Amino acid sequence: MAAAARKPAAKRKAASPNPRKKVLQISWVDRIMRILPISEEDVQRALTWIFVTALAVLLFAIAQYAGVTAAAYQQYAALAAKAGFQVQRVEVTGMERVDQVRVYQLVLAEKDRAMPLVDIDKVRADLLKYGWIKDARVARRLPDTLAVEIVERKPAAIWQRNGKYSLIDANGIVLQNVAAGEGGDLPTLNGIDANRHAVALNTLLDNASALKAQVIGATWVGNRRWDLQFQSGETLALPEGEKAAAEALLNFARMDGIHRLLGRDLIHFDLRDPERAYFRKAPKVEPVKVESGGITSTTSGREV
Repeated sequence: MAAAARKPAAKRKAASPNPRKKVLQISWVDRIMRILPISEEDVQRALTWIFVTALAVLLFAIAQYAGVTAAAYQQYAALAAKAGFQVQRVEVTGMERVDQVRVYQLVLAEKDRAMPLVDIDKVRADLLKYGWIKDARVARRLPDTLAVEIVERKPAAIWQRNGKYSLIDANGIVLQNVAAGEGGDLPTLNGIDANRHAVALNTLLDNASALKAQVIGATWVGNRRWDLQFQSGETLALPEGEKAAAEALLNFARMDGIHRLLGRDLIHFDLRDPERAYFRKAPKVEPVKVESGGITSTTSGREV
């Protein structure tokens, strides 16, 4: 009877929950892995590649520091030269005004050098230091040719300052020094630092294209404004500032189109005052007496 009474109690004890039962904890890494759309195997593979790459970079850095790669590269270059991969010919194209001797002296320094040892970036950089060269393309043409293509700058004006003359391009870059009178029909820019304002001058003249072809020179005055010289002999004084100068030049072009100011007896136009314009006439030429055979005659005009 007592044994029978103890059995239900034992069943109740077994059926009751255990308050000490442990609850499984999920780490933050596992939570991230469940969110990511990749498997655990993919992550493990990626980590392996990262480790291998980092190790390779480390080993390469150690070898570089120890000079192993440089020695190996020199050996490789020597083998390439023995196999015929050596600069035997240099081809330069695109030269018209460039000093060819100077260019060849620079490029021929690479002759007989193994092709892998030719630093084409350095050769190009050295060529670009020469004022005439706007751009240069240097390439290896295997097995034995170094090809150089030159793009030259075009002379746009003569820059004159303190009795010194230089050819410059449209951007004001000095190409070479020349003697007085060697510029041909190129316009002349006068004044210190006038070349630095060549681009602004071209932009200014573009506002009056009808007059641009008649401008044979310009003087940079006081490092602040331009005086323009026309082929018919007149001078036009423009105000300071790009906007004011452009407006004044455009107004002058309109006046010239209506009244034909150029090519007459006017020699100087001053448009520095935005309210009014000042014109100056050429001085009158006094009659000159010419005696011939006892007869005295009087002539007048600009030429005698």
